[in-house]
Amino acid sequence: MVVITTALGPRSRTPRGGITQQTMARSGFTFPVYRAGQPRPVHSRLRMDFKQTLNLPDPDFTIPMRAQLGQREPEWQRAWNEADAYRAMQDARRNDPAYVLHDGPPYTNSAIHIGTALNKILKDFVVKSRHMMGFRAPYVPGYDNHGLPIEQAVMKKFAERKETPDLKALREACRAHAEEYIALQTTQFSRLGILGTWDHPYTSMEFTYEAEIIRVFKRLVEGGYVYRGLRPVLWSPTSRTALADTEIVYQDYVSRSIYVRFPLKSDPDGVFAGLEAVHCVIWTTTPWTIPANLAVAFHPELEYAVVAHEGAHYVVLADLKDRVLKKLGWADAPTVRTLKGREIENAVFAHPVYGRDSRAVLADYVTTEDGTGVVHTAPGHGREDFMTGQKYGLPVLNPVNDAGVLTEEAGEFAGVYYKKADTVVVDRLDELGHLLKAEDYHHSYPHAERDGMPVIFRATEQWFIRIDHADLRQRMLAHIDNPATVFVPESGRGRLRGMIENRPDWCISRQRPWGVGIPIFFGAESGEPVLDPVAIEAVASLVEREGSDAWYVRTPEEILPAGYQHPVTGETSFIKEADVFDVWFDSGSTAMCVLGGKVDPEWKEEIPCDLYLEGSDQHRGWFNVSLILTMACLGTAPYKGVVTHGFVTDEKGQKMSKRLGNVIDPVTTCDTHGADVLRWWVASVNFADDMPCGESLLASAGEHYRTVRNTLRFLLGNLADFEPSMSVPTSGIHQWVIDRANQVVKEVWAAFDEFDFRAAGTAIHQFCVQDLSRFYLDAIKDSMYCDGADWSSRRQAQTACYHVAKTLALLIFPILPHTAYEVWDRIPGQTETIFEARWPRLDVTPSTLAVETLLRVRQEVFAQMEAWRAQAGVKDSQDIAIHLTVDLPTMQDLQSLEGLENLFRVAEVHLTESESEAIAVRFEPSTLPKCDRSRVRRPDVATVEYQGEQVQLSARDRRALGLEA
Repeated sequence: MVVITTALGPRSRTPRGGITQQTMARSGFTFPVYRAGQPRPVHSRLRMDFKQTLNLPDPDFTIPMRAQLGQREPEWQRAWNEADAYRAMQDARRNDPAYVLHDGPPYTNSAIHIGTALNKILKDFVVKSRHMMGFRAPYVPGYDNHGLPIEQAVMKKFAERKETPDLKALREACRAHAEEYIALQTTQFSRLGILGTWDHPYTSMEFTYEAEIIRVFKRLVEGGYVYRGLRPVLWSPTSRTALADTEIVYQDYVSRSIYVRFPLKSDPDGVFAGLEAVHCVIWTTTPWTIPANLAVAFHPELEYAVVAHEGAHYVVLADLKDRVLKKLGWADAPTVRTLKGREIENAVFAHPVYGRDSRAVLADYVTTEDGTGVVHTAPGHGREDFMTGQKYGLPVLNPVNDAGVLTEEAGEFAGVYYKKADTVVVDRLDELGHLLKAEDYHHSYPHAERDGMPVIFRATEQWFIRIDHADLRQRMLAHIDNPATVFVPESGRGRLRGMIENRPDWCISRQRPWGVGIPIFFGAESGEPVLDPVAIEAVASLVEREGSDAWYVRTPEEILPAGYQHPVTGETSFIKEADVFDVWFDSGSTAMCVLGGKVDPEWKEEIPCDLYLEGSDQHRGWFNVSLILTMACLGTAPYKGVVTHGFVTDEKGQKMSKRLGNVIDPVTTCDTHGADVLRWWVASVNFADDMPCGESLLASAGEHYRTVRNTLRFLLGNLADFEPSMSVPTSGIHQWVIDRANQVVKEVWAAFDEFDFRAAGTAIHQFCVQDLSRFYLDAIKDSMYCDGADWSSRRQAQTACYHVAKTLALLIFPILPHTAYEVWDRIPGQTETIFEARWPRLDVTPSTLAVETLLRVRQEVFAQMEAWRAQAGVKDSQDIAIHLTVDLPTMQDLQSLEGLENLFRVAEVHLTESESEAIAVRFEPSTLPKCDRSRVRRPDVATVEYQGEQVQLSARDRRALGLEA
């Protein structure tokens, strides 16, 4: 039997060994205490107070227990600004390789919300972690300033004052409104602890930026991508402007669904010979488009059934026949003939209201999923309808104006709002006997993202970018499919691919006043557009000098070169385009405007940059349009990688809204919990999914934050009388904890490298809880407090604490920059700021195997000890002797460690060798005497006189007090 009988350090009544002030108090130690090395006054008491002789942590040297982040973070941020911390970061990495995250610009129409805060914090995790990895990681924040929401907000203010602004006044008010929210959002984003060029962000309404938007357009014109055409586009009747697919959201909607019969008018091929009263049956959820009908579409390869019912015949898709008959309530409708769709192509049906021709046409998009298999076709109100109409030479009939009101072309329905037409048209069809059935239909329908109102398809003259010109679509798909292009999560690759693969040509024109005017002139007489780079550059130069307002103020003669002639017609008199660019054109140009160094040469970086990081809705938005414009203009993608995040909900998974009272305001959260706590919450969530947030989750994040903070506080408290020059070689648990810290550096580095911020935060937190609080920091209390101040045993612990404190401060910097800054300034011997420091590149060695064995055995011992203590009535683990029966390798590992009783937090440890690998544990009360100073039982405790009193002291404590050599 091997018996090692030494005493444990300062006793702890907590089962797992916490490190809080309360834990120390329960151990017999309290704050405030005397600093190491200071003389301790002697007090005359009935019993000696040895606390005065201990090397307890210095509460003035370490960080405060109460963080008070809400009050102190703004103070630190002011210090950062005064020291130009961002510039210091860039200067420290000026010769290092770059890692560039390009900022997607938020819209400047409101204060920030929890979603925009999360987005900016995630970006800051990337920027700060890459900085700590040794990259030059610039961050140029940006703002999106043009568009309808600002215009609507400004018009609301004018309406409240009962004023009607002219164009100049409206645009000036829009610019002032955007400037107000640039200032507000800059203050709020900075409050989150995010560093960047906040003194000079890029803004889409900056004159030089507006000029570069125009030059991007010039490149597209030069490349042959731009055309003007009559096309059905998504149109907002409420805003009276065209919209792009990127500005659309799909919401639940109730439409009027109708089944309508179209009488056969002409059958030149005789496919319906011998049949009386033949009709085709269409199904639509947009009755208001019936006045624009010019054709009915059949699938060429599918089979159609002609069914007989009450003396008439009806054509429907054979695969849908039973469903249609059931819907119409026709029990007796036998099939009398079947035809392939291509056989019907030359037939002509009659419009059910006007009686005009409605041609039978063929289209592959006819499906067997719903409807009747015969598709109502209105070329002026649908993209597929338009393409089919072009194929068959049909006119583009668009009997709806920009306000959604039917025009004279709609005949008897003129003057009716399109939604009301859903009722009026249905009633008229019923009156004429052609309505077979009408019912409500619940489905997903496109709405304008900005105002949440339904949109329609409407054919208008617009400016477009050709997506298939010069193999643009295929080149974009090739970049998306390239394995070297990073997508996090990987599902983003498929989402973006689907958006690009299926998107139509991009409509880039908008019929609004607040935006960058499309720089096109038209011949005054011919109306022929001028697509001339020389003319476009003249506009760009003007805007660069005077801003985009100048387009609306200056005449064509003032803008164009003297004597300029139309390149096609030779005209010298011109009128200007009134439309503005889609705001997505503004933001889609950022790579060329910002990274290209066109707006500010200091921003110039390589294209493609390393990363775009935005919400998952940007697959159809910024990721999409940026790829189109950059690939078309530069022949390359704007990004090498795309990271997307979900949306923030309340704790029940519901969307946040003021009406529900479940909104979490990030600025208020910073004032109450602190930005670092909010940032810890961001690091704790799976950002790829929708993320719940609420007060209880923020409180939980605060608890985790305090665990990390208290760990750092304890580490720093042990370093008050330490300098790096006092470091000594380490062994045992001290070398083990250094190795573990180095291993955590590797784990955190890898996690940040893969954008797994939750794994990074978890690794840091687990290190603090499992390795430090529950083991190492508890294990070193005895030597830290009771050994001589400059003994090697204590200096080993301080050497390890110094290394771990410095490592932890560096690791938490991307997530908890304020706390890292607070801690770093208190770590002894630092010659550089936290903003200049970097993570160490270490050759990680395996942790000390003997300590790993100890931890495994401890877990088994502690699992049984608490039950025995409760049964035996032993309150203090220092009153326990344990008998361990283990195999020889385990016994050898345990014997190699100093202070085994201290490591098990008991009075005695008795080891017995066993042939079995199983661990056997037996407990009994210890009868060893207890030291009055260190409060542990040791066999060498003796009664001695100290300062006139008889006390019991161990040999170590007698030596520490100078009673023995």
